[in-house]
Amino acid sequence: MLYSGLLSTAFRKRCFVSALATAMSFGCATISSAQDKTAQGSDDKGSAPQGTQADPLKRQVPDKQRKANAKALKVELSKTYRKWLDEDVRWIITDQEKSAFKQLSNDEERDQFIEAFWQRRDPTPDTEENEFKEEHYRRIAYANEHYAAGIPGWKTDRGRTYIVFGPADEIESHPSGGSYERPMEEGGGETSTFPFETWRYRYLEGIGQEIMIEFVDSCMCGDYHMTLDRSEKDALKYTPNAGLTMYEQMGMSNKASRFSNGGLEQLGQSPFNKDLQTKQFDRLEQFAKLQAAPAVKFKDLEEVVSHKINVNLMPFDVRADYVKVTSDTALVPVTIQIKNRDVTFQNKDGIERGTVNIFGRVTTLAGKIVQTFEDTVQVDVPAELLAKTAENSSVYWKALPLRIAQNRYRLDVVVKDVNGDRTGSWSHAIVIPDFSDDKLSNSTLIIADQMEPVPTKNVGTGNFVIGTTKVRPRVAPSNGQPILFKRNQKLNFWMQVYNLSVDEKTHKPSATFEYNVTDAHNKAVIHTVESTDTMGNLGDQVTLQKTLSAANLQPGMYKIEIKVNDKLSKQTVGPTATFAVE
Repeated sequence: MLYSGLLSTAFRKRCFVSALATAMSFGCATISSAQDKTAQGSDDKGSAPQGTQADPLKRQVPDKQRKANAKALKVELSKTYRKWLDEDVRWIITDQEKSAFKQLSNDEERDQFIEAFWQRRDPTPDTEENEFKEEHYRRIAYANEHYAAGIPGWKTDRGRTYIVFGPADEIESHPSGGSYERPMEEGGGETSTFPFETWRYRYLEGIGQEIMIEFVDSCMCGDYHMTLDRSEKDALKYTPNAGLTMYEQMGMSNKASRFSNGGLEQLGQSPFNKDLQTKQFDRLEQFAKLQAAPAVKFKDLEEVVSHKINVNLMPFDVRADYVKVTSDTALVPVTIQIKNRDVTFQNKDGIERGTVNIFGRVTTLAGKIVQTFEDTVQVDVPAELLAKTAENSSVYWKALPLRIAQNRYRLDVVVKDVNGDRTGSWSHAIVIPDFSDDKLSNSTLIIADQMEPVPTKNVGTGNFVIGTTKVRPRVAPSNGQPILFKRNQKLNFWMQVYNLSVDEKTHKPSATFEYNVTDAHNKAVIHTVESTDTMGNLGDQVTLQKTLSAANLQPGMYKIEIKVNDKLSKQTVGPTATFAVE
């Protein structure tokens, strides 16, 4: 790591100075001892010759010089910490952390602070690797390589954005500027632009969804700066009668009005951007959030978890599933379901908005923090439809990678209704199943209300995505009632099977998968069987997916069992789940 290397260099210098001082001290003592003996011998045989000068190594270092040497050493060491503070973590350290670091009085405290700084951000603190730290320095190196513009890449706006938020999901790049057809929300019409880029993030934690960030190189020197005003990229903005918008071309507006409306953006008028004035505060708020360092946002919710306070004023339901990723890692998707009727909505411009803050923490049984997540969920409903959507639910999903060897964890979740100022908490043990390589096993049997394949570029990423499939679980209520489906809905069953035995000759497994749906009286309603012989080229892991129309079932309670029979190892598993149809 960059910091580690610098610290090691400074440490070696300090050790070298210390060792040199020790050696000089030892040398002076030796020479002095020898001179004493010589002087003593001279007294016995006669006086020493006059004019003989003392060895210069015997001279004492003046106090002024000694203080100067110590100051130089301190400055050399302080450069390391100053670089760490001003460069390495400049964009991710919070104001509180920076203030605390500056108040430290010695290097030992600074080293401890730096170690704790990275530990607080380590997503897997029970391992030797700190993935956050490694990714952070990788991003710095990438920014320096790709975004330098007369100054180091990490100092530029694009570099800072990349370091803090990572690569954008999509980049629209115009490295040479030139002809540009404005979208209607920017006024329409054709103009010429300076070089510019638009970065799109599907989601940024603590900021929101569909975040668009525009960088403009107005100096034509490669220095792209983040801009609030999308008209800044317009190279003809100050040229009379050039680069006119659609309204300006039609004589319905004049170019001078762009500069007299007093708004945040100097865009031409258009039927699609009449609400620019009302949106400028949203843009300012987003801009401010993009400039801030990531931090623990919900201190009040964290306190609920830290002090183990049980709060039940805000009801919600939680579901945890278990999926094997590697031999030592399991993915634990956590699904939080909140009914709209339990959320307080506020009207803004005819839209009812409900806002919920979520804080979650996973700890070991010994209390060591393993994972922390926090997020804001917003629900927007047209005012006239609010009553109709009261019985609908909002679902939040977070996938947590956890070590299988640890096996047992504690999950704490706190949910706060921001507008209603109500808080609820939930705490439960997480026990990861035995996914031993020599044992037939399975993931959680998930009953989902949505199940569909995802595009290749989205495999393994995004909300509710497990592998190649989007699976949105239906969450059972906390009162013990089963998952409920209406007859006009589809039921989706998803499960993975692990460690099927593979034939040494054919290199294929041999197993059957039996689907049994029974009613409340244990009467068989649906029975189907599949075999690996007809399922194509399979390995020791199989993903099972089935869709059933609830219209084929009468109202009532049901149980689904998927029985897996491995014909080679003679092992079986048969997970079950219950649901109801109304």
